[in-house]
Amino acid sequence: MNAPIASWSARPADAHRVFGDEARIKFGRNYPETPHKLRHTLTDHPLLTLDALADLAQTMASDSVEYNRGDVPIGVDGKPGQTGLSIAQTIRMIAKSNSWAVLKNVEQAPAYRALLNDLLGEIRAQIESRTGEMLTPQGFIFISSPNAVTPYHFDPEHNILLQVRGTKTMTQFPAGDARCAPDEVHESYHAGGPRELCWDEAFMDRAKSYDLDGGDAVYVPVMAPHFVRNGPASSVSLSITWRSSWSYAESDARGLNHWLRARGFAPTAPRRWPHNNRAKAYAFRALRRLGITG
Repeated sequence: MNAPIASWSARPADAHRVFGDEARIKFGRNYPETPHKLRHTLTDHPLLTLDALADLAQTMASDSVEYNRGDVPIGVDGKPGQTGLSIAQTIRMIAKSNSWAVLKNVEQAPAYRALLNDLLGEIRAQIESRTGEMLTPQGFIFISSPNAVTPYHFDPEHNILLQVRGTKTMTQFPAGDARCAPDEVHESYHAGGPRELCWDEAFMDRAKSYDLDGGDAVYVPVMAPHFVRNGPASSVSLSITWRSSWSYAESDARGLNHWLRARGFAPTAPRRWPHNNRAKAYAFRALRRLGITG
């Protein structure tokens, strides 16, 4: 694996850059609240081949690896079942294994941490001019069989999903829309509940779909509900994520609302960026320090 990485790193500076000028300008114009597509040049990176990913998966702790059946509905109750294959078998046989796999926090491995930092470094100026210091960078790699589905869910991070090979369609829904993700579900998630959401076909009147081929990327705002359907070939995608003081305040405000609702109150939902939700966040952090948020 070392030789291909060296050849990638030795490319001219302009060729090494993953996000071009147009992509960075577009990202800066739309971040942090507007979903949008971008272009990237990561499709031939040696760290993202199936063999490299299978090798990586075998070095990771079990709680950093998730792999399930891929033939699931958009909405699921709990985690889907597995196929009986190991993670390395699942990845190397992804074209036929009928699976969806994710390697979590790949920045645990030095080479992948360097890749993540390089990618986020290219857009750090655009991020920090809008939401302040870029916090908690993390990387997730998705390996999916043909037609596999990632069920309807949300995530607490700012996120760019880069399609490396194969095709997929991500369908997103408005962040903060209580019809698509009720406030009580947000609050339960921030209190340790699941991120999977209840699905209703009626939500599709608020959907926006993004078709992704190798070299395409899509930005996903914090807590924007979405599901993903893979195309007719197996695929690899890299998700680069980060947090901001705003996203952490949103999480803690939801935590306070969960605490209040359990005590008979009907709290108002946190407001979306650029509102900062600091009062609720500080109140929840104070309760947490006192050990009375349970």
